[in-house]
Amino acid sequence: MKSKVLESLSEALQLLELKDGMTLSFHHHLRNGDYVLNMVLAAARKLGLKDLTINASAIFDCHLPLLDLIRDGTVTGLECNYCGALVGRALSRGLLERPVVFRSHGGRPADLERGTAHIDVAFVAAPTADICGNLSGKYGQSACGSLGYAFSDARYADKVVAITDNLVPYPLADFSIAETEVDYVVAVEQIGDPSGIVSGTTRITRDPVGLLMADMAAAAIEASGLLRDGFSFQTGAGGASLAVAYALEKIMERQKIQGSFASGGITSKLVEMHSWGYFETLLDVQCFDLDAARSIRDNPAHREISAAHYASPTAASAVVDSLDVVILGATEIDTDFNVNVHTNSQGLIMGGSGGHSDTAAGAKLAIIIAPLTRARLPLIVDRVHTISTPGSTVDMLVTQYGVAVNPRQTELATRLRQAGLKISSIDELRQLAEKICGTPKDLEHDGRIVAEVRYRDGDTIDLIRQVN
Repeated sequence: MKSKVLESLSEALQLLELKDGMTLSFHHHLRNGDYVLNMVLAAARKLGLKDLTINASAIFDCHLPLLDLIRDGTVTGLECNYCGALVGRALSRGLLERPVVFRSHGGRPADLERGTAHIDVAFVAAPTADICGNLSGKYGQSACGSLGYAFSDARYADKVVAITDNLVPYPLADFSIAETEVDYVVAVEQIGDPSGIVSGTTRITRDPVGLLMADMAAAAIEASGLLRDGFSFQTGAGGASLAVAYALEKIMERQKIQGSFASGGITSKLVEMHSWGYFETLLDVQCFDLDAARSIRDNPAHREISAAHYASPTAASAVVDSLDVVILGATEIDTDFNVNVHTNSQGLIMGGSGGHSDTAAGAKLAIIIAPLTRARLPLIVDRVHTISTPGSTVDMLVTQYGVAVNPRQTELATRLRQAGLKISSIDELRQLAEKICGTPKDLEHDGRIVAEVRYRDGDTIDLIRQVN
């Protein structure tokens, strides 16, 4: 038996014959607890490598050391589906010379398949690996559950290195990524802190306004006609979005409805709803908390899926295409229902599409849930600073002051009115927001492009410009 285990990460980098200008990839299943990206790039810096491009499914605040690597020229390119605020603020102010490339969770594997994105070496953070490179995220001290975003990296990268803190004998029977895709295995003391999986937006709101909006969204789903046996559902990662699951459960219990599946990033609430019989199956590309990570290990009906299976537009079919309802958040929405989740009201990068635009495109009913005002700034604007998800794929906005339905959804609006929901036009809600907050000032940009937002089909949907 040929072991692929190397003595150190430095040995792996030397065997890989890394060169200036290469592209290295990483996945984000450990979220804000990830150690691997920083670990690999520190080793690359020691070797004197320059001009590297990082293709990461997401960048979190734990990756703040990346900024120093950009400053010294180790890293000159960044591609991701999401970027947290600490790193995003520096990128918005022009730290990186080349524009960041933002993709969606479905667009990333699609671009790898098309060949419009290329990975020289993929580094897979593997909570468990055997000596030949069979990998799983379900076991070990750093168990994170699904490895869905790493599947495409392992398949399309020229070389694949697994980094693990739980090396086990061959064969690892319950593997996610097979040894056929992995070139080397490196054992380290720790690949991350699993408690960082539950970070920021993955906590359910306790705010009365958020709970009111969740109840309204659940009532709208009930009125839509989609809530019936076989119902399929996904929530976004925002606190109010997650609260919709609680409100929806009460309706499903009352009407004795059993859904078919819940999908996307799976949370403890969806695990609970599945265990109580509200959903037959969980289709999981990313575990959002440790309860979900335990569930995917122990429950055969909780299925791990790849990012391509989840949302790729080049797949023969994808999970998002079978979704009835998705609940999503927004930092801004405009009067054409275009949604921004990339930048805040000051134009600073603090997020990314993730699966936002993928699920909105696929679901029968895409609902945006967000408060009408935040920090004395209106949610609804004439034109969002950045289009993350086009308004043509968004069906409804739910705020604490009422619901706005996309004008193309006339039957939906009628159903909601008949159910007694308060329906306003999006212009009426915008006017109300401006009455409360005033009209926001236009942002000042110097014109330089700091990021390119690519839609799931690979086309550029918008540009993000430097903030002064």
